[in-house]
Amino acid sequence: MSMAAEPTCTATPSVDFDYDRAFSRNIGWVTRHEQARLQRARIAIAGLGGVGGAHLLTLCRLGLQDYAIADFDRFEVHNFNRQAGAFVSTLGVPKAQALARMARDINPQARIDVYDEGVTPENVERFLKGVDVYVDGIDFFAMPARRLLFNACTRLGIPAVTAAPLGMGVSLLVFLPGGTSFEDYFRLEGHPPQEQYARFIAGLSPAMLQRHYLADPEAVNFAQQRGPSTIMACELCAGVTATTVLKVLLGRGEVRAAPWAMQFDAYSQRLRYTWRPGGNAHPLQWLMLKLIRPRLALGG
Repeated sequence: MSMAAEPTCTATPSVDFDYDRAFSRNIGWVTRHEQARLQRARIAIAGLGGVGGAHLLTLCRLGLQDYAIADFDRFEVHNFNRQAGAFVSTLGVPKAQALARMARDINPQARIDVYDEGVTPENVERFLKGVDVYVDGIDFFAMPARRLLFNACTRLGIPAVTAAPLGMGVSLLVFLPGGTSFEDYFRLEGHPPQEQYARFIAGLSPAMLQRHYLADPEAVNFAQQRGPSTIMACELCAGVTATTVLKVLLGRGEVRAAPWAMQFDAYSQRLRYTWRPGGNAHPLQWLMLKLIRPRLALGG
């Protein structure tokens, strides 16, 4: 077994930076004591593409400044429609390195451990060491890596948040220590990749608010691992996720954890909460899976 590479730890640039002044406009919605708690928190984000990059920058502007981030990919032209770090100037640049630079432009005091090789079985516990909340930004089709991370969070007692950009909206799931786990909810174990995709879609979006306005169904092709996306959905994900991270860290307000799911769709202007005890073993999810499986089999 090869040894996993050590993460790159970014150095703090020597600039005149005043943390309290930079994030002073947060005060009022949080107290100074709460802002200090956010400043001390450590967040892990795997995947710095569509939603992950937006998560990092949003949390940075909230005043969080201690991170482990991971992504093995580089920016390409097809990322331009939705990814926070995608610019002509970053074409071909590793996503994690580009986003780390952007985060340091917001807060030069930020400590960011960068895992350019992504998260692997060899480094997952090091990636999550000392982490207060894990934020999921992994590509939809990267199911082995996603399962690796969520299972590690369950084992280590780390709260985990995933927000899916669906159509022009967001679906939110939160997994808290001692509650329903990722595997208990999605029930992916022992199933082939195509069935895992079906179960992941069904679990992410029990309300399916986005399915009524898909303008070009041929743009969805699971056989080729591609689908449409919008920047609006990614930005909504970042806002909902940062708010959830704040509530978990500060212990403020109700957090509806799995088997609860929340979906807000800006296009239809609808908000739905769903409760699925047993996750995809719930009878309503069986019906959902019967609708989803034929579409995946056809590649659309």
